[in-house]
Amino acid sequence: MLDLATSLACAAVAFGVMGATWALSIPLRDASIADVAWGPTLAVIALVALLAGGGGGRSVLLAVLAVLWGARLGWHIGRRNLGHGEDRRYAALRERDSARFAVRSLWSIFGIQATLAWVITLPVQSAAADPTPAGIGAVAIVGAAVALAALALEAVADHQLARFKADPASAGQVMDRGVWSWSRHPNYFGDAAFWWGMWLVALEAGSTWWTVVGPLAITVILTRVTGKRLLESDIGERRPGYAEYVATTSSFVPWPPARVR
Repeated sequence: MLDLATSLACAAVAFGVMGATWALSIPLRDASIADVAWGPTLAVIALVALLAGGGGGRSVLLAVLAVLWGARLGWHIGRRNLGHGEDRRYAALRERDSARFAVRSLWSIFGIQATLAWVITLPVQSAAADPTPAGIGAVAIVGAAVALAALALEAVADHQLARFKADPASAGQVMDRGVWSWSRHPNYFGDAAFWWGMWLVALEAGSTWWTVVGPLAITVILTRVTGKRLLESDIGERRPGYAEYVATTSSFVPWPPARVR
C-alpha cells in the first residue's frame, strides 16, 4: 500500500531537488542541468522512501538499484554535456521566449520533471511500507535481474554511441553498430525496462498493482513524447542514411535486423 506521509516526503524531495537545480540553471543560463539531475532525483526519492517507510530487504534492494541507475545516468549525461552548452531543445525554447524563460522553465521543465520523477517511483514508494515477510523471493529476483540487465544494456548503448560520436570519421553517419543494430533506441529501451524490473520487485514487497503507472509513464514518455519521437522528428535531415536505418532496424525493442517490428 502507498503510505501518504512517505509519498508526500518523496514529492517534497523531488520538487526540492529540481527546484534547487532550477535556481542553479538561472545564473548558468543552462536548463540542460535538469537532465543531469533527473537520474539522481529518482535515486534520492528511493532512498527517502526507504528511510521514511522503514521497509525490509526488498525496499533496500529497490533503493540500491535506483542509486546504481541514477548515479550512472547522472554521470553519463553530466560528462556528455560538459563543455557543450545548453541542449538545443532548451536553447530553442529560450530563444522563443527569452524574457520569461527563466520563470517558465521552473514549471515547464523542472516542475514537470519533478512530477514525473514522483510518478515513476510510485512502485518504490508503495513498497516502502513492505508489510510482507522480509525475505527476497522469486518475483523480486526476476525483477532485479531484469533491472540489472536493462542497466547493463543502457550502459553499453551509451558507451557505444559516445565512442561513435567521438570518431571524426562518423560525422554525418548513422550509428547502426553493436546494440544499435538491433534497436534504434537501445538506451531508451533499457531505461524503460529498468523500471519494469523495479515494479516487479515492488510487487513482491506489497506494492499495489496500480503503481504500474510508474513504468507505463516512463515507457510512454520515451516512446511517444520526449524520447524516441522527439529525437526522430528531425534526425533524418541531419543524417541522410537514417531512412534506410529505420527500414531495417526495430524502433524500440531490440530485435534482429532481419525481422523488423
